[in-house]
Order: sequence, then structure tokens, then C-alpha cells
Amino acid sequence: MKTVTVVSDTHGNRKFLDGLDGVFAESDYIIHLGDTSADGAYIRAKYPDKTYVINGNCDPVKLGEDESVIEIENLKIFLCHGHLYSAKYTLSKLAARAKQLDCKIALYGHTHRAREDETDGVTLINPGCGVRYASKSYLYLVVNGDKAVSKIVASD
Repeated sequence: MKTVTVVSDTHGNRKFLDGLDGVFAESDYIIHLGDTSADGAYIRAKYPDKTYVINGNCDPVKLGEDESVIEIENLKIFLCHGHLYSAKYTLSKLAARAKQLDCKIALYGHTHRAREDETDGVTLINPGCGVRYASKSYLYLVVNGDKAVSKIVASD
């Protein structure tokens, strides 16, 4: 069993990220889904062996990948920011890309809205955001074999 903490759209709010240090330390994996990848690099500096960083649409300097597939235990997970798949308007493109890559889960950000959906057999999860002017949240994911349990957690 592995644990994953996922954040997105922190837009420089290091106070939010510092507030998650305990959760990050206990997690097996940490994922930052962009906006800004500099925040992802900030996390990666503390936890280099377990942090994945994805670039977002507001990243003038790209410090991560545009998209990635990771395998945790027996579960393939697609990582992206979401803007390249029109995530503000539809999840069908994102689901299609994840399915093409044989992923059961797609993690994305961009919309600043935490939500979980299922489209065409793919679970799509947005952890929400960590910006100062919005309701802040992150995703806590537990993977066991080829199954996952997710919890979107409200944060201050």
C-alpha cells in the first residue's frame, strides 16, 4: 500500500505548501500538477526522491514535465495540468488521453475546483487549489495493488 499527496494551482502560496509538510513527509509520493512548477520544485527540494512536478499554463519557466504516466503498485496514473485537454470545458479529452495510455486514473488541475468524476472507465480527479483567494484543498490517495481510494481534503 502506498500513499500519494497531490496539490495543484498553488500559484506561489508557499504558506499553504509549508502547512502540508507533515503530510508530505509521511507520503510515499508527492505530485504537484502545475501553476506553478516553481512550487513543485520547492517541494522537490525538500523531498527529491518522491516528488513529481508537472508544468501548468502559468509557468514561465518549465521545471517539470508537461505530462507524465507513473505506476504505483499495479496502477497506472496519468498526470497533467489539464489546460492542454480543455479541462475547464470538458473531461472527455482528458479521459481519452488517459485511456490511450492505459491509465485508470487521471490527475489534473487548472480549474481550481476540487472534484472527482468517472468518464469512460477513467477516474478523473482534480485536487483543487492552494491559492489565497479560494477554498484550498489537496488530494490524498491510497493505492493498494490496482485499486485506489481518494479523499479531497479541505485545508486552511
